[in-house]
Amino acid sequence: MNENTLFVVLVLLAMSIVTVIALKRINLPPILAYLFVGIVVGPHAIGLVEHEGSIHLLAEIGVVFLLFSIGLEFSLAQLVAMKKAVLGLGTTQVVLTTLAGMGIAHLIGISWEGSIVVGGAIALSSTAIVAKQLTEQLEMHSRHGRLALGALLFQDLAVVPFLVIIPILAGGAEGNMSTELLFALAKAVIAFIIMSALGRWVLRPVFHTVASVHSAELFTLTVIFIALTAGGITHVLGLSAAMGAFLAGIMLGESEYRHQIEIDIRPFRDVFMGLFFITIGIQLDVSLLPEVWPKAFLLLTTLVIGKGILVMFISRAMGYENAVATRTALVLAQGGEFGFALLALALNRELISTIDSQAILAAIIASMIIAPVLIRENGSIAKRFFARSYLKGRQSHEKEVLHASLDLKNHVIIAGYGRVGQNLASFLRQEGIEYVGLDLDPIIVREAYEAGERVYYGDATHSSMLRAAGVRRAKAMIITSFDTQTATKIIQTAHQKNPEISVIVRTKDDLHLEELEQAGADRVVPEKLESSMMLATNLLEILDVPQEEISHLIEKTRADHYYNLRGYFHGEEAESVEDMADDHYRRHTVVLAAGCQAIGKTIEGCHLGEMGVSILSLRRGDIRGEDPNPNMVLRQGDALLLEGGTEELEVAEEILLRGT
Repeated sequence: MNENTLFVVLVLLAMSIVTVIALKRINLPPILAYLFVGIVVGPHAIGLVEHEGSIHLLAEIGVVFLLFSIGLEFSLAQLVAMKKAVLGLGTTQVVLTTLAGMGIAHLIGISWEGSIVVGGAIALSSTAIVAKQLTEQLEMHSRHGRLALGALLFQDLAVVPFLVIIPILAGGAEGNMSTELLFALAKAVIAFIIMSALGRWVLRPVFHTVASVHSAELFTLTVIFIALTAGGITHVLGLSAAMGAFLAGIMLGESEYRHQIEIDIRPFRDVFMGLFFITIGIQLDVSLLPEVWPKAFLLLTTLVIGKGILVMFISRAMGYENAVATRTALVLAQGGEFGFALLALALNRELISTIDSQAILAAIIASMIIAPVLIRENGSIAKRFFARSYLKGRQSHEKEVLHASLDLKNHVIIAGYGRVGQNLASFLRQEGIEYVGLDLDPIIVREAYEAGERVYYGDATHSSMLRAAGVRRAKAMIITSFDTQTATKIIQTAHQKNPEISVIVRTKDDLHLEELEQAGADRVVPEKLESSMMLATNLLEILDVPQEEISHLIEKTRADHYYNLRGYFHGEEAESVEDMADDHYRRHTVVLAAGCQAIGKTIEGCHLGEMGVSILSLRRGDIRGEDPNPNMVLRQGDALLLEGGTEELEVAEEILLRGT
């Protein structure tokens, strides 16, 4: 990489950081930030990047990593479980939208080869925008959320045929198109067989060997090598490199290393995908918009309104109410990242002219700018046009729950009937305690209901559903979801209807413990800390510690809000982004060397408590004392175990080790 390329990449990264922060503050997706940066630095604006070729290779690697990640997440089991949404809505929507897009594109003068790519690009929605927005709005498990998710799952899968077709279209074959297509499909089958064989006999043994070395760097390096090698294999076969990465992802997605691979590849994928979107933005010539705006507007109308209407009619044909169909349509009415990927391949192979590409780029970018607003307002828009239909489906579920729980009193409401919820129900049945389970997974609900359990389809965040479940007469509620926002909303809704109800919340760790207690939870059960206590209980029993003493230790720990367990040594690598961001309950050891200013002072005289840092213990020689006396005078060689926030610990260490 020459100095100019390095300078360009550094400027792009710096601008991306600033722009992403700015757009995040107004709840817009990072994709738009990267597109904006590309538009600004491109040859049609300030001209920092005259040609995107210097970063084009990095951008292509981003597409490879994106498809590799999608392959990791792709699951045949998930496809079967959501077959109605995937095969019904997904298949029909992609086929009809592609045909409509092809017709519009050909109408405005694009060749029929290019029109196929344009139709495919219009058919694909943004998984990144939709998933993020629905999760934040607590709508991912709603009916329209599950429908949209099923359609997106099929769209991800539908990228593969387009990746096969684009090289054929670029070859210019006319009379032998069917032969070329069959030949390409045969090569795709060969690629799949090769990847399957590699996955079975090579990849798994390789990862077993790499994992046995216990080197995080080697594991990450292996993941990157395999993703790029898979892309290289399909490229040699005359197919897209992205397709090979997708197949490799599927192979590794079935292995026990899937989650670690996903964690390792994510930073590289996100960075390179950012560069990919920047290259797309670079190609947009804002000065040509006045010339191409009629075409762009027509494509935008097809993308948002036409695609939305198609999704709505398909959803209605599947038996969903008008309101649910409308909300699903609004959620999917935009272009997406895969559309850019297909468009980039078409541009590289000259299937689309430069002037036509401007109209298509402008339409997709505009749709993605509109998307967050449409998704955020999907409920209010549906209510405005279909007020009666909007509540019809929910009311039918509520009526069913109401009749089932009408005679119940002092029962338990289980919000979330997954594995944990079902285990809790088993204990309640053994004790003869009545319960009502609510869940948004129709398969779980159907099977549990057919087995004779009192479980119903319902969203516990809705006050009307909790009222139907008899929340006013219930004695307790257990929330099994890890999602803090969802749990908080359920707690507040339940207490509005019944201030006396006891609420227990399950969490992954102690990160949001105080937040949930302030929302009204009577008990918050952090699984990581509780599992530590279960292990301690079993260990102490084996060591013949009296049961009364064990019970006392456990109850004291819970009464102290797990205080003794919440601080720990984090080590070099944080477990997650949230772990890195958490500034509470970190532990750090400071050893006083000769010449430190703190030597000769009392613990209290160091004023560490004023900055929020506690001294948990002091080791002097071979003697360790817990909770040392504040009047104790510090000596050279003392090892202080500190607890506090990251920044506070850094300041405390600096004060203690400062020279005289």
